[in-house]
Amino acid sequence: MTVPEPSGFTAPAYGDRSLADVIPSVARALGSPLDGLAAGLDLPDAPSYVVFLVDGMGAELLARHAHAAPYLSSLLEKSATGTAGVPSTTATSLTSLGTGLTPGAHGLVGFTARIPGTDRLLNHLWWDKHVDPLEWQPHPTALGRLAHAGVQVTSVNKRDFDGSGLTVASQRGATYVGADRVGERIAATVSASSSAPSLTYVYDSDLDWTGHKFGVASTQWLQQLAMVDAEAEQLREALPPSTRLLVVADHGMVDSPRGSRVDVDEVDGMRDGVALLGGEARFRHLYCSAGAVDDVAATWRAVLGARATVLTREEAVARGWFGDVAPGVLPRLGDVMVACHDDTAVVSSVDFAYEDTLVGLHGSLTSAEMVIPILLG
Repeated sequence: MTVPEPSGFTAPAYGDRSLADVIPSVARALGSPLDGLAAGLDLPDAPSYVVFLVDGMGAELLARHAHAAPYLSSLLEKSATGTAGVPSTTATSLTSLGTGLTPGAHGLVGFTARIPGTDRLLNHLWWDKHVDPLEWQPHPTALGRLAHAGVQVTSVNKRDFDGSGLTVASQRGATYVGADRVGERIAATVSASSSAPSLTYVYDSDLDWTGHKFGVASTQWLQQLAMVDAEAEQLREALPPSTRLLVVADHGMVDSPRGSRVDVDEVDGMRDGVALLGGEARFRHLYCSAGAVDDVAATWRAVLGARATVLTREEAVARGWFGDVAPGVLPRLGDVMVACHDDTAVVSSVDFAYEDTLVGLHGSLTSAEMVIPILLG
């Protein structure tokens, strides 16, 4: 039985219109279906596809600021939307896209998550030299499977990301092409997609960075959105008509003002029984001391009230937030999880001081964070 989500929350559409469905659906449209992976999107057949992922461009943000992105918003008007997975954060989403798997299967379950059997967190963006990404995420990627089937699969991304733990976990099997600037990205994408059959994945992180630093209500964010819109339109114009362009995002974003933040290091009792604080400000993983789970959950529910949904691991898994959870992934999830409502954020001035300087945040299940565009151009 599906448990209804709190008002304002959007459940992940795994197996239907989630990020994990994108590459398997493209594979089917290329004539190379991937057995065992959900492919819920109905995409037109084509000899080549370009999947352009814009980090941080939620569907609600795009609709709200359509004037700044006339090309992309025109596609939004005639396209259905999809969802990110849970949590709605970059590492989780990019791995769902690249593998075709839900977070509970691929195991990258947040910005940070506990390394089982230790008192350390793995930051999935920056990684840890002591953690082998092939062991942390052992499943073949959908990109790699497609390449093995004879499709030319290329990832066009910043040079700094080549060989990173996240790239290995989420994109291994694709040919990596480093391209730091818009012109480079477009040229590399046009070249890679000239073969048939082919899938070219292109990633732009600048909108997300701008939203974190200045907020999604800022002039800077609107200007960056306009630049992304121009990039997408230029890419479409540079590609031959036979190549389909699919523009998606990994999550949206909300601005969290200072008055909407709860600092666990300034509220009595919030640290009690919490051995390790993980996740991120909008979706916290709480790893509890032995026997402390019920007390931690009760304390956090009392402190946060209607500002967040606080669930035990078992309750969150039962809601289907992560899809089916593999046994090895289960201990990476918090004993207690905290999904923020509205513009609330749970910060730690001790453990995550930098995070508290950010304006725009994401990770929870609000529609602003979960609902993503799936735009066919």
